[in-house]
Amino acid sequence: MNYWLFKSEPFKFSFDDLKKKGEKGEEWDGVRNYAARNNMRAMQIGDLGFFYHSNEGLNVVGIVEVCALAHPDSTTDDPRWECVDIRYARDMPQPVSLADVKANPHLSEMALVRLGRLSVQPVTRAEWEEVCRMGGLVPAPMRPAP
Repeated sequence: MNYWLFKSEPFKFSFDDLKKKGEKGEEWDGVRNYAARNNMRAMQIGDLGFFYHSNEGLNVVGIVEVCALAHPDSTTDDPRWECVDIRYARDMPQPVSLADVKANPHLSEMALVRLGRLSVQPVTRAEWEEVCRMGGLVPAPMRPAP
């Protein structure tokens, strides 16, 4: 299993919007960055990710599950762009702010700190466990919720 972070501006698509999509989930479309696209190509069904509200909030607010492998992005006819589908997995009991992530020495190498603009980022297992701990999920979920 791999871990990821998905960034979205909440006024465009929020964690609550994803929850409303239910079990089917939602296509993580509109990504036009090669590194982010390549991250999605590397994802497997059942991988978990943090849902991060960017620009407004600047918080990890929940956990999502990859529910469909990379496929053509329906928002473009350009075959270079692909996306995955994700669905709600669980709330983060206490949102984890960007300021708290940056202040934590265990997270100094996290992509969220180093590559702030990248919309789909890898997260190491150690980073996953630390952010989950900070958000009140102990032990950290290592598999999709049943």
